[in-house]
Amino acid sequence: MNSLMKDRLGRPLRDLRISVTDRCNFRCRYCMPPEIFDKDFQFLPRTEVLTLEEIAHISQLFVEAAGIRKLRITGGEPLMRQNLPHLIGLLRAIDGIDDIAMTTNGVMLPKYAKELKEQGLNRVTISLDSLDDEKFRYINGRNIGVDKVLEGIDAAKEAGLAVKLNMVVKRGMNEEDIIPMAKYFKGKNVILRYIEYMDVGNSNGWKLDHVVSKKEIFSIIDREMPIEPVDANYRGEVATRFRYKDGENEIGIISSVTDAFCSSCSRARLSADGKLITCLFASGGHDLRDYLRSGATDEEMVKRITDIWTNRHDRYSEERLKHTDKGQIKKIEMSHIGG
Repeated sequence: MNSLMKDRLGRPLRDLRISVTDRCNFRCRYCMPPEIFDKDFQFLPRTEVLTLEEIAHISQLFVEAAGIRKLRITGGEPLMRQNLPHLIGLLRAIDGIDDIAMTTNGVMLPKYAKELKEQGLNRVTISLDSLDDEKFRYINGRNIGVDKVLEGIDAAKEAGLAVKLNMVVKRGMNEEDIIPMAKYFKGKNVILRYIEYMDVGNSNGWKLDHVVSKKEIFSIIDREMPIEPVDANYRGEVATRFRYKDGENEIGIISSVTDAFCSSCSRARLSADGKLITCLFASGGHDLRDYLRSGATDEEMVKRITDIWTNRHDRYSEERLKHTDKGQIKKIEMSHIGG
């Protein structure tokens, strides 16, 4: 085990984010716009998707290669993957894994939250971009109401899962919902995190002027509900933390666009089809699936993972302004790697 394995910029590998499917029951307009993904987009054939056992095996190899202790399950929508609670059990059985989280849109949690907790899931991060029902139905592209997500939040809390909430803020879409979201969740034992609209993938029509910056989000909230900075929980935490000055709860702001945190990024991503991706904004990944299926030994797999990470030098967010011309870089879609 090499817990000090570092890339070319001195960043250790601490967390693995695992996409278990590229499919989703939402068609959020900043991620999987329905006019694109409902027409001619080709989703992965089942044979190209890692099996649950392969995911668990590769996760074990990451523990051996880098001593990682945290896993996050993503999608697409991970709860669309059949037998997902079984995968959580397989991952929980890996010696060295302390924390397993999942990112989800929440609507299937009433069905699965209890079983997920029993199998070893610790936390969920749920996406909700507005409490305005009409607006939310438009954003998610599937006419799904806010109540379905709120029911998922309640189910997760009832099952004993820690809950965070992500709100992607896009100018012209939902910036006026920043305060209503803060007020609603302030006293509900849920940490709300605002995310600057990012240029992940190529299908969402991202433009820099769509971004509501961390500084602006802070000012909007602070004017009405005073907040102050809080120290990070750990080096490399993606959200800048703030607490309400009245002492009730906290919020976070994730600012990949205006205040990049590349220098402390310690996350790798495993796509649903078994590619190791070293940056959220990457244009491609490094194959692990076919290498594993070809009969590579665990020792050979660990060496491949180590070689990929130690040669990593990604820092897209720090260099973003060089790449803002549409189409200049073809990036992996968010639905393949889950954020």
